Amino acid sequence: MSSSWSVEVETKAPAAAIFKATFIDWHNLGPKLIPEVISGVTLISGDGSPGSIRQINFTPGAPFSFVKERLEFIDHEKLELKLSVVEGGHLGIKIESATSHIKVEKKGHGSIVKVTATYKAIAGVDVAEDVKKAKEGFINSVKAVEAHLAANPGSYA
Repeated sequence: MSSSWSVEVETKAPAAAIFKATFIDWHNLGPKLIPEVISGVTLISGDGSPGSIRQINFTPGAPFSFVKERLEFIDHEKLELKLSVVEGGHLGIKIESATSHIKVEKKGHGSIVKVTATYKAIAGVDVAEDVKKAKEGFINSVKAVEAHLAANPGSYA
């Protein structure tokens, strides 16, 4: 049986800038903004279009060393994308599958970043703590980008 969780993060950053920084240029920005969590991001295959696979490498304190994600679809105009975990993370250990649907919407001069993650836990495995950590990690990542954009006005415009 599949389960899901959702989070909405309100930011003062413009929607297009937060989308570009957090999801399009994350391979460059992530390791710089949260080096205590992310040691590097590598494009494994593709050019950033649907079907592309990237690997996010984590520092030793993280619950796993890496995760590979496939970009299922992206709409630059609607500021929306969907990712699937294809390797690493808790795949095959705690979960059978996981996807994330992300949408950034304008709100006044800022934005709201919405994520809905859908996953299928392996029978008998409790993933409640992992879900909590995933939500916190997502919120912290968005807030780190928001702070970066505030400190660097006009970047990712």
